[in-house]
Amino acid sequence: GLNCGGSDSFSGITANPALGYCCDLLVEEGAAIVLAETTEIFGAEHLLLRRARTPDIARKLIGCVTQYKTYLRQFGGSFDDNPSPGNKAGGLTNILEKSLGAVAKAGTTPLEDVLEFAEAINTPGFVFMNTPGYDPVSLTGLAAGGVNLIAFTTGRGSAIGFATIPVLKIASNSSTFRRMPDNMDINAGRIADGTADIETVGREIFESLLRVASGERTKAEQLGHHEFVPW
Repeated sequence: GLNCGGSDSFSGITANPALGYCCDLLVEEGAAIVLAETTEIFGAEHLLLRRARTPDIARKLIGCVTQYKTYLRQFGGSFDDNPSPGNKAGGLTNILEKSLGAVAKAGTTPLEDVLEFAEAINTPGFVFMNTPGYDPVSLTGLAAGGVNLIAFTTGRGSAIGFATIPVLKIASNSSTFRRMPDNMDINAGRIADGTADIETVGREIFESLLRVASGERTKAEQLGHHEFVPW
C-alpha cells in the first residue's frame, strides 16, 4: 500500500520517485502495489489514465475523480483547500504540484485495476484504490483491501502507523530524518543532498520492505503507533 502525508517540496523529487522505483521492482516480482488518496491525484490523473490497461479501467478512475468533484460542489468546496497549511509551509503552492509528486509513488508500470474503498485486491501489478486523502482513513482502506505492507512518504514528519499492518516511513529530506530518528525508517533526503540517487534509495526501500515482511519491526511498530479510522 502506498501513501503520503505531510508532503513538502522535496517529496516529489526524492521520496516519492524512489518509492516509485521500488514499486517497479515489486511489480517485476509479481506483487500488487496500491496507490490511494483520490484527492491527491487531482490535476495529474491524466498521467495515470495513460497507463490504464483498458478503457474500462480508465473510466473507473475518471469516475473516482468525478465522484469527489460532485461531493465538493455540494458544499461549495474547492480543490484549493488542498495543499494543507503544513504542505504550503513545506514549499508546495498548489494541488498540481502536490499531485504530480504523489503519483510518482506508483512507478511506471501499467494500471491494472481501480478499486473502491476497502475493496479486495485481487490483481497483481499497479492498482488504484478510491480513498480520501486523510491518512488514517486511507491506510484503513488499504488494509481492509488486503495489503500487508504500507510504504508512507513524508516531508513534514508524519508519525502515523497502523493497528495491524507495518508502516515503513520514508523521509523526503534529511532535516526531518535527523529531527525524527525514532519515527523515520529511510532517509530519501540523501537524493537532494547529492549523496544517493533515486535508484539506490528505491532499492533500499525494496530491501527494507522485504526485511519487514520477514519480521523486522518498523519504527512505527516499535513506538506502538496503531492509528485506525474507518470511513
